[in-house]
Amino acid sequence: MDKILQDHLRRYPQMQAADLYKLLYQAALGSEHAVRDEQAARDWLERELAGLGDGPDDPLMDPLSPDGQILRVHLRPYLRAGKNPERLLRAFIQTANEWRGSLDKFKEYGATARRQAQVGSGSIREEEIEAFFAKMEEQGLPAVHHSEVYKRLYRPAYQVVARQFLEEK
Repeated sequence: MDKILQDHLRRYPQMQAADLYKLLYQAALGSEHAVRDEQAARDWLERELAGLGDGPDDPLMDPLSPDGQILRVHLRPYLRAGKNPERLLRAFIQTANEWRGSLDKFKEYGATARRQAQVGSGSIREEEIEAFFAKMEEQGLPAVHHSEVYKRLYRPAYQVVARQFLEEK
């Protein structure tokens, strides 16, 4: 997890505590919730693809979990590579409905982020991490959106999927 955090803090130096929380949440828990309405998921992806525009030079896939099983698949490079959005949608839905993460892993990853902040690694202070994570704990550890700063600067466009559901059969 140390390497993943360092990589994200290097590529997205204006990350906020909310963005760090979201990264760790996705790494430990995968997609934020089960997909009950496949058409709504399809409509969301179609809107996202239609409005992509320019963005950062993200890799095609970003491993989020240390074992490499949970990924952010970035839409811009995914399309540039000629990949099939339907396959990505299927992997997203299957991940949301079938993959089960771990709150213990999420808490472990949070401890790693706080440890890195203690030694001055990255731009997010330990106090900011502590305060944001405590607030989220009070709310039952919900999924969150990216910060407005992150959205404006980095224009995130990705799907979180389990590698096993994305691989060619």
